[in-house]
Amino acid sequence: MEFTYFLPLISLCITFSCFNLLRRRRRSPTPGPYPFPIIGNIHQLGPKPHQSLTSLSKIHGPLMHLKLGTIHAVIISSPELAREILQRHDQSFPGRMATAATKALRHHLFSVACLPAGSQWRLLRRLCREEMFSPPRLDAGRKLRRRNLQKLLGYVEKCCDDRKSVDVNEAAFVTSLNLISNTLFSVDFADYGEGSSQELKGIVHGLMRVLGSFNVADYFPIVGVFDPQGIERDAGRYMGRLMAVFDGIIDRRKESPEKKDDLLEALLSREKESELSRDDIKHLLLDLFVAGTETTSGTVEWIMTELMRNPCILSKANSELQSILGQNKALLEESDISKLPYLQAVVKETFRLHPPGAFISRQKDGDEAEIGGHVVPGNAVVLVNIWGIGRDSRIWGNPDEFEPERFLNENIVMDVKGQDFELIPFGAGRRICPGQALAHRMVHVMVGALVHNFDWKVENDGMKLNGEEVDVSEKFGLSLQKALPLKAMPIKLYDREGY
Repeated sequence: MEFTYFLPLISLCITFSCFNLLRRRRRSPTPGPYPFPIIGNIHQLGPKPHQSLTSLSKIHGPLMHLKLGTIHAVIISSPELAREILQRHDQSFPGRMATAATKALRHHLFSVACLPAGSQWRLLRRLCREEMFSPPRLDAGRKLRRRNLQKLLGYVEKCCDDRKSVDVNEAAFVTSLNLISNTLFSVDFADYGEGSSQELKGIVHGLMRVLGSFNVADYFPIVGVFDPQGIERDAGRYMGRLMAVFDGIIDRRKESPEKKDDLLEALLSREKESELSRDDIKHLLLDLFVAGTETTSGTVEWIMTELMRNPCILSKANSELQSILGQNKALLEESDISKLPYLQAVVKETFRLHPPGAFISRQKDGDEAEIGGHVVPGNAVVLVNIWGIGRDSRIWGNPDEFEPERFLNENIVMDVKGQDFELIPFGAGRRICPGQALAHRMVHVMVGALVHNFDWKVENDGMKLNGEEVDVSEKFGLSLQKALPLKAMPIKLYDREGY
């Protein structure tokens, strides 16, 4: 009799327990390779983690859990799950993991790239948007970008006359460096071909290298106090050299009665109103300075590399430019970009194969979240593998081939503004790169000018190479750069008197 009385209650408990068990089975365990004791899966990253994690995702699926020392890492390798993380659950992933390198000079406490999405982060983002990257600001800077473009073409023409090869990354770096330095400070920082950019280039490359380096202290915090690889020390040295440059510029600006129409002037006015400290200003300038130079020059180098490896595509791009600009017009205007669908397709295809950074990084807040039927632990680091998504054969036909025509297909309508998660080189959601609109203009006009005015032949140690012999190996870091610099001989296509 008593058993009969308790039978419904027992049945309810069993049903509830089975539901929880099924729910746990559905949500966990999160798939991924088996972790070793202590080190976890660190040994499986290798020297090129974006490639290693892409290979692992083909075995374990588009959502993987890895244990990297003491860190829980979740790797996302599909556009659908990327949308879940970066758009639908954006507020649950508010920041990025602070590494030993970003902690140098307390950079993580001031950096718009590192701060969680709070009031200070929103202030810095708003300043970037209003004072540097708004459409009116970008339109006002057209003459400046045109002047820098004229200098680039003048330098390449001189190399052509002297029968000297052009280091494409170096030339694009100087152009990007001067454009950013003029936008920030109203001054040129470097000249072409005189080695004047080498020191700054060394600082920027060095800082990008240490920021992207594997650091054992990030995964085993107990050894962080010893900085065994010297990562935090090196990052602090590079940052300190840039900060010293910024301090000198700020001091001279404050002593000068002349007012400039640049970002520094806007930031100093905010300092007077006590919205920003000097540290806020310097760390923001560092973020913009570094991000705006290496990634842009690296993208231009990758585009020119792929064009020289594919002469037919280079010829098509040149024909399109000639049809719009003609032989008498050397410079591509920013208003012309919308009239050049093939050039736009070339840039998109380069972003697909060679995104500026291999990963988009986020960090979960303190609570768990369910993504794709699996649990993302609280405080886990989430890496969206955009390099792997760009080479996924389930999304792209012939994913390892450079085929701009795919973006001319009326069934593939994509841009890089963060809404099409198959192609998000600038990220997506609230933390999308604030400078994407400027980068879009700079890359198109630089490549357009180089392709429209010159033919190019690749050289390596003085030997001319066929296109297919051009090296495309990568150097992993915070940005994906070519392992070997692209050096090419320019050949003038038209006779003009200067640019």
